Amino acid sequence: MKKRKIYGTVVTAAFALSLTACGSIAPDNTVTEASAAGVAEKGGVKVVKVAHTNYYKPYDFATEDGESDGYEVAVLKAVDELLEDYEFEYTPTTDDDLLIGVESGKYDIGTKGVWWTPARAETYVFPENYIGASVVGITYRTEDADKYKDLESFAKEGGKLVPIAPQNAQYSIIENFNASHQDTPIELEASDQFNVSDAYQWVIEGRYDAYFSIKTSFEANVVAEDGEYHDLADKISFTAYEGIPTWPLFNRNDQELADKYDEAIEKLKADGTLEELSQKYFGESIFKYVPEGYKKGDTL
Repeated sequence: MKKRKIYGTVVTAAFALSLTACGSIAPDNTVTEASAAGVAEKGGVKVVKVAHTNYYKPYDFATEDGESDGYEVAVLKAVDELLEDYEFEYTPTTDDDLLIGVESGKYDIGTKGVWWTPARAETYVFPENYIGASVVGITYRTEDADKYKDLESFAKEGGKLVPIAPQNAQYSIIENFNASHQDTPIELEASDQFNVSDAYQWVIEGRYDAYFSIKTSFEANVVAEDGEYHDLADKISFTAYEGIPTWPLFNRNDQELADKYDEAIEKLKADGTLEELSQKYFGESIFKYVPEGYKKGDTL
């Protein structure tokens, strides 16, 4: 029988700190000096400290009761079920604590809808298999639905895109699109960050024709009845372009754990678990948007 799960929050963090400080404890809860540099061991089971963002629905979040939930969390729980020698502890936290914590070794894994970048690959271990996908596309005036059926038609029609900050990953996606559509490139204007409400309003006013954004953001802000901009639901629409793979981040000392994760993910793909969880949390297959044959490090 699979060992009992531990879903910790504040208690988990305190326990992890005590392990780091002590180095070793009683024989029935053994923690070695070597494990302080990677996954700790307790009672013969390797304890994996998992951090996830506490607000990013439906990817990773904490319920009203403080329980860890979300698509990526559910996938990691399924991975844990397949790893008999490991016990995953979950801590909902902030972006900064997650990133710094995984880098420092406070956490072994961090998951927050992360996209792969060369810079991040220098700091963290990325497994070979991504965990999910972030679907990006254009938000445009509903009256233009017949004209902008996809990003290609938007480009051919000469649509004007809301400026994107160069440090934003979406900027690179449009750059790559233009590189492969040199006859009909999209005019890419660089800009500082701005409020989402500004982007929506600029599109409605006709200042720009579309806003390149993430599908879940549109659904949460516009489609949802309690969304902040639900009053715009009959004025703007969204069309998906591509799925950008998302990854869990592993501490640099946890390559062996990342390899175990990869083995488990392959099984979860094969038995349909990933597809089932995608349908549960997104209402569709997010994997259909990812380019066929995508591998870690591919340009999107």
